Amino acid sequence: MKLSELDYTQIISDRRLGKLREVLKQRQSGLRVVLENIADPHNLSACLRSCDAVGVMEVCLIYDGSQPFPKLGEKSSASARKWLDYKNFSSVGSCFEYLHSQGSKIYTTHMSSSARSLYELNLTEEVALMFGNEHAGISSEALEKADGNFLIPQVGMIQSLNISVACAVSLYETFRQRQTAGMYEKTSLTEYEFNEKLKDWAAR
Repeated sequence: MKLSELDYTQIISDRRLGKLREVLKQRQSGLRVVLENIADPHNLSACLRSCDAVGVMEVCLIYDGSQPFPKLGEKSSASARKWLDYKNFSSVGSCFEYLHSQGSKIYTTHMSSSARSLYELNLTEEVALMFGNEHAGISSEALEKADGNFLIPQVGMIQSLNISVACAVSLYETFRQRQTAGMYEKTSLTEYEFNEKLKDWAAR
């Protein structure tokens, strides 16, 4: 039987809506990523792709004026950033105030003697993982105000990872813990939040 153009459009629309429902169901409202003064647009784009891949719903972007917001290429990040929510902040203080009001613990990434291993953190809690500028790293203010600091264990000669790699590694450990805990099996959103966000996504 030959499908009419209207029938075909309806089938595509139904499939798209089904995909949106399935992805939205697994979004983690209690998992956020904070990016502070990221300079390289490729690094920022790669971080956003990792956020989308593991079900992050909201990304907090801190740009305090010391670093301009990088111009993102459409090809490299458009598909990922389209499905993420953003909150922009001009200071660490305003960002942390918001995150704490949402019940999030904030963990920064910085190599120090007091840093805990990524694998020691309980990442099934309400949590925000923060990653800093490629050269300056996490700001001293963020380190002072964060609820904790962690590092990714390494045994090589070079004791650092590219920001986008560090973000991906950290998020996939979070994914592992949350998946083991069954947190991707049912939505973390209320019925109202789910329906409102579904309408929003369907219009994008």
